[in-house]
Amino acid sequence: MSLIIGPNLLYSVFYLCPHKANLNLLFRMKFENILEEIDGFGPFQIVILVLLCTPRIVLPCHFLLNNFIAAVPPHHCDVSTLDDGGLFSNLTYQQRLTVSVPLREDGDPQSCEMFAEPQFQLLSNSSDSSTERPTLQCPSGWVYDNSTFTSTLATEWDLVCGRKSLTKTTGTIFFFGVMMGAIAFGFLCDKYGRKNTLLASYIMAIVFGFSSAFANSYVLFAVLRFLTGFGLTGISINSIVLSIEWVDTGHRSFIGVIGSLAWSVGNMLLAGFAFLVNDWRTLIMTVTAPLLLAVLTWRWIPESARWLLANGKVERAQFYLDKCAKFNKRQKLSDKLKLETLSNIEMLEKQDRNYTYLDLIKTPRMRQLTLLTGIVWYGVASTYYGISLNISGFGLNMYLTHFIYAAIEVPAKLMIYCFLNIIGRRKCQAGTLLLTGICIAINIFIPKGQWHVRAVVAILGKGLSEASFTTIFLYTTELYPTVVRQNGLGYTSFMSRLGVSVAPLILLLEDVWIPLPQIIICSVATVSGLVALLLPETQNVRLPETIDDIEKPRKKDTSSNSVETSGVFPESKTTTDPQQQ
Repeated sequence: MSLIIGPNLLYSVFYLCPHKANLNLLFRMKFENILEEIDGFGPFQIVILVLLCTPRIVLPCHFLLNNFIAAVPPHHCDVSTLDDGGLFSNLTYQQRLTVSVPLREDGDPQSCEMFAEPQFQLLSNSSDSSTERPTLQCPSGWVYDNSTFTSTLATEWDLVCGRKSLTKTTGTIFFFGVMMGAIAFGFLCDKYGRKNTLLASYIMAIVFGFSSAFANSYVLFAVLRFLTGFGLTGISINSIVLSIEWVDTGHRSFIGVIGSLAWSVGNMLLAGFAFLVNDWRTLIMTVTAPLLLAVLTWRWIPESARWLLANGKVERAQFYLDKCAKFNKRQKLSDKLKLETLSNIEMLEKQDRNYTYLDLIKTPRMRQLTLLTGIVWYGVASTYYGISLNISGFGLNMYLTHFIYAAIEVPAKLMIYCFLNIIGRRKCQAGTLLLTGICIAINIFIPKGQWHVRAVVAILGKGLSEASFTTIFLYTTELYPTVVRQNGLGYTSFMSRLGVSVAPLILLLEDVWIPLPQIIICSVATVSGLVALLLPETQNVRLPETIDDIEKPRKKDTSSNSVETSGVFPESKTTTDPQQQ
């Protein structure tokens, strides 16, 4: 049975009827009841969303930066130093190239080999087979085509041929940093608050982001990229949680989806930045610079009142709640409720203890939730980045492919917003993953000559994979209780970054068998989509506050003025008349 809660009831229950059952009723009140009094979706929430847009725009610029800074331009062995007793002195550079470097099947020079001895007969007989001549590895380095990039990691440190895997490895190292940051910030956010750790994330990302642009060795660059990823994780998990924890139940999906459009904007901007800035060092500084603006606007971002109440910081919580009420032109909460009332609403959940990652596996339902969400997050991230990091092979240049991949995310997000409120979170999560797997499977069998068809299917799959990513952020925030929400997001973010870290290495398997990476990504998407069907539905369900809310079945929020009952409450309605309490 639902219990109708009004502002007058809160005061009367606590002060007029200190009966144990009434106090239990007060303890069971959820944060949404407080939020409804001050408007759970007003100008205050919109401002939070806007303030967090800048750092969200930076995230995809760094997460997908490897597509451009680690690009390998066309290259061949350097033959400019060859001088076989003056025989090369009368030859043009192109003629030197002809007699020194064998050709591939497409007519371009080989990238990693040259003839052991000059083949001067090729100048007069171009049809002579050059593939059977003895060859050796490039002794004098390589010459790179700088028409697209003036400088990349590959050209800076010759990460080609036998060292070409190191370009992909930089992406893996970055995401290992993100993975470690997810664990660290998941703990720190729940212990020290969302706002303080957000500032720490800004500073770390700025310092290590700019420092990596001045790295003078590959090893130093890899270390600094690891630390940059570590810092950026705090922005990723804090921005979504701060947005969701300040809005009411009915607008969570709107805030989650619309807020994530900043990612798509940043993704599209990355294609433009990379097109205009062809030097990898300058490009890193360009995509890091917006965080300076984020630091300047940080002071206006409010701390999560949910977290403050759950940790007994009642006066600070009241300050932000009153600020929200004033901004939304509602009556201040302090005029209706005393500090003691606010304290008793959430202090039972705190119970003078600190929650850790162990709380995610101590109880049966939490353990099941932790296992399932970890699998789904791994699948979502591995699929999304497996597609996003493969932006070649469809007959389009890489800038245009990246831009289209990013642009398709916008209609995908708007579409998923509609479906989230129609068919629910669980079906959206499972459906988008399964459809992504189907798109990848179809592309495996489409001939490479039909690049336009492959491009359309790949872009559709990219949109669906982004829809699944948008859903999982909102879905996970609704699944985990407030007291361990950041720990839960830290753990799931760790699992997702594990999937992302492996994605670049999976793409290297095309050297073993070309379809193998696609088969692996397709399988991961399908399995994680099926696992998502085992998760509970959270549509129109209030955010859980304690672990007990997970262990006990929750009811749908059918009224904006109702709270769920549990076994401790009698099955009777409670009116707002104090005389009937």
